[in-house]
Amino acid sequence: MAVDDELLNKVTWKVPNALVLIGSRAGEERNAMTASWVSQLSMAPVLIGVAVDNEAITRRLIAAGGSFTVNLWDASDSRVFVKFSKPAVDDGSTLNGRAVRGATTGAPVFDEAVAWMDCEVRHRLDLGTHTLFVGEVVDAAINDDQARAAAISDTRMRYGGVKRH
Repeated sequence: MAVDDELLNKVTWKVPNALVLIGSRAGEERNAMTASWVSQLSMAPVLIGVAVDNEAITRRLIAAGGSFTVNLWDASDSRVFVKFSKPAVDDGSTLNGRAVRGATTGAPVFDEAVAWMDCEVRHRLDLGTHTLFVGEVVDAAINDDQARAAAISDTRMRYGGVKRH
């Protein structure tokens, strides 16, 4: 029995997801993108999984660079995620006008992030429309311990279900 596409969308959109900026770098090329498919996968070692659309620049950069950052953002500043739904503009010190610096792996971390994790890729699994990158956390920081990190439910954004054409 096939499940109706509209029902699948409605159900998957109810899954509580963090909303983050994924930073990536390969060589001198850097990018950051909005993502909601991110989860901790292991405690020892601490592994973080991010699913990235196969057509995204970030997918290519993570695959080539071997690392990524997960930047948690203040829920009160969720407009930032709209700007990072397209490839970022890199002027050397900012991505889309937001200050970044290289993390331990070289992937960009945002100065404004509530907290961030720098991850070295340990596994990669191609899964249809997306690739799951599993990264081991090699560095992390909290910049604002009082802020609540953003969730997709803080916005009108919806991502999941079936591929929309």
